[in-house]
Amino acid sequence: MKHWKIDQLPWDRFDPSRVDPKIVPLIKTASVVERNSTDYVVYLKNVFKDEPHLAPIFEKWAEEEVQHGDALGKWAMLADPQWDYQKAFEDFRKFYKIDLDVNDSIRGSKTAEFIARAMVETGTSSYYSALADYVDEPVLKDLCRRIAGDEFRHFKLFYDKMNHYLQLQPISKWKRAYIALSRILESQDDEMASAFHVTNEPMGMPYNRKRCMAIYMTHAIPVYRLLHITRVVNMVFKTIGWMPPNKLQNYLSKGIYALIQRKQRVYAEKIAAL
Repeated sequence: MKHWKIDQLPWDRFDPSRVDPKIVPLIKTASVVERNSTDYVVYLKNVFKDEPHLAPIFEKWAEEEVQHGDALGKWAMLADPQWDYQKAFEDFRKFYKIDLDVNDSIRGSKTAEFIARAMVETGTSSYYSALADYVDEPVLKDLCRRIAGDEFRHFKLFYDKMNHYLQLQPISKWKRAYIALSRILESQDDEMASAFHVTNEPMGMPYNRKRCMAIYMTHAIPVYRLLHITRVVNMVFKTIGWMPPNKLQNYLSKGIYALIQRKQRVYAEKIAAL
């Protein structure tokens, strides 16, 4: 059973005067990415085809992710009545596809697959937590808090599965670190850029991944605060299986926070140069 339902949100409290126009493109982008999780269920079922007991777990995860997309899409249509969530999702499905014809994890092992999934949930849980703290519109704030809670549970789900498979397919902490960081860097891959392009740019406009990511990131980076980055650092280290002293974690968090702020300036310069 889902932890919450879309109709439980306080839709009658939607306040257009408190909508931040810079946030709307982010929500449109997120809606189709979340909704597209059903493809990843197909992929995961192929990877774990010899363990059918995992299929219902993957399906339950996807059910909640789809609900996230539908709820975000509904909010985005309130914020921009000219936008059509269902059409945008159909266009995204045609524009971006993942390879589903696989028998093994593209990460190299089942253990590595769960490490990568844990990293995805690390990113989404921190992102929606940051959005919930940043936005002022009451319905979106409530929605982002609910989604963040789901994503933290999803992280624990994949983290627990990772630990189980570590007993069967041990991976060194260095290898785990490499897999985790590689997956984090993939957050700027074609999926997010494609979703931004389809949901926000005029029809017929040529796709340019660098342009789309630059615009997306200039909107997304400001929602983060140091505490959100600190949480990401802690979750990454937990997944790797190495918990350095708090002082070192704090230094790393501050360094990463400064780095992403600098990246925002770089992205802004790229947009200005287009």
